Amino acid sequence: MRTLFDKLGALNHGGTPPPEDDHDDAALRQRYRSIFISDLHLGTPGCQAAALLDFLRAHPSDHLYLVGDIVDGWQLRRKWYWPQSHNDVVQKLLRRARKGCRIVYVPGNHDEFAREFIGHQFGGIEVVEDAVHTTADGRQLWVVHGDYFDAVVQCARWLAYVGDNLYELTLKLNRHLNSLRARMGLPYWSLSAYLKHKVKSALNYVTDFEVAVANEARRRGHQGVVCGHIHRAEMRDINGVLYCNDGDWVESRTALVEHYDGKLELLHWAPAHETQGRGHVAGTVAA
Repeated sequence: MRTLFDKLGALNHGGTPPPEDDHDDAALRQRYRSIFISDLHLGTPGCQAAALLDFLRAHPSDHLYLVGDIVDGWQLRRKWYWPQSHNDVVQKLLRRARKGCRIVYVPGNHDEFAREFIGHQFGGIEVVEDAVHTTADGRQLWVVHGDYFDAVVQCARWLAYVGDNLYELTLKLNRHLNSLRARMGLPYWSLSAYLKHKVKSALNYVTDFEVAVANEARRRGHQGVVCGHIHRAEMRDINGVLYCNDGDWVESRTALVEHYDGKLELLHWAPAHETQGRGHVAGTVAA
């Protein structure tokens, strides 16, 4: 695990820096107090790195939380995959930290190798086990990836690996399907999200996960929780606790943002290549 982290670190000390931010028009930029993103899965073909870069350039922030599964160590150990666009994302994050944005990295199960470095900083990025974020209106949000509440990951690791391989296969089929849909002028459609919503056991798993995470946040005395892991963006009240899942950047292209008045909003990003121009927010949910 340390070897993988060192390899990534060496790779991103050099290389070609990403292009400078091109969202200089104030009307096209939206600055937020805080942004929460997770499940980028850098190191896999499914990572939508170009869309993520587009989003980050359009939205500066004072705080940026990386809520786990940023780099997919599981897939990288099987086969090395690291295109320039993935390197650009890492360079963009490092540049953002240098410019004064506080970046907090909470590793997940796919990037568990980074848990060996909890308590350290790399390029100004803090690596922590979990975090507590206080919003501008005084609410305390517990920030955690969420894999500790996944019985499959904790109790049947081999099954988690099998599921991960099946998920990668679904994403591969999804890319081919959406390539065909794009040629037909149809919008992006997620096969795996469709299957999750149709399979009853998957829906029960998601509900159980959400309730377990919210209950732990309440037990700790927090008003809300921000997590990732299950690749399903959601924001709702669960037994008096605000449950926020910031989604992912392999399918939904979502992020949780905090405005300067403390209002939280779940953004769905439509990248520039799908909108014949600059990317934009495709939909929002606020609380």
